[in-house]
Amino acid sequence: MGGMIPLKDASREPSRYPIVTTSIIVVNSLAFLLELIGGEPFVRQWALVPADFIAGHHVVTIITAMFLHGGWMHIIGNMVFLWAFGPEIEDAMGPLRYLIFYLLSGVVAFLTQIAATPHATVPNLGASGAIAGVMGAFLVTYPTDQIRTLVFLGIFVRVTFIPAALLIGVWFIIQLFNQVGAVADVQGGGVAYVAHVGGCIFGAITARPIERSLRRKDWGP
Repeated sequence: MGGMIPLKDASREPSRYPIVTTSIIVVNSLAFLLELIGGEPFVRQWALVPADFIAGHHVVTIITAMFLHGGWMHIIGNMVFLWAFGPEIEDAMGPLRYLIFYLLSGVVAFLTQIAATPHATVPNLGASGAIAGVMGAFLVTYPTDQIRTLVFLGIFVRVTFIPAALLIGVWFIIQLFNQVGAVADVQGGGVAYVAHVGGCIFGAITARPIERSLRRKDWGP
């Protein structure tokens, strides 16, 4: 069994400190602490239940759910992925636009999941859909950047450099294949692969127009 964990963009450094990406990681960490304290009642109050959302109940959970996680590995994995791709996209978009983009990616990801399983009653949660949007944005913005990546091949572990297009492309294909079991995943809880696909596609489509709009504002006509 193998796997890949992206660590950092080795091809460029952001021109400014990624304050929004850092803040998102801090908020996710604080929310996870509240989960540990509040337990299942806290999760059920703030996680997204598709059937409830369709019925018009607890609509705010489409935002709050993207800051909750199902366990230590869930949050650590998501935050590592966010730190690998987020700073460069924040730099390309600007902090405010990036924050709006991140939240919209999460909302679109959850809406995709709701459309796929509108009657599901198990809570959905996680930042994966929003981060998938960031990855989609990275794919179209910096496809040739080399990503420092931790690669697992059985018992062997090594750090290598993989082009962003290849790394994110492989990840996206895996999501498509796993989407076949999306309904079963939702019934087990958490954000299913269909949400990852929706978030990534949204990010890939909307990233460049947002970035070009920012450049026009900075440079003038």
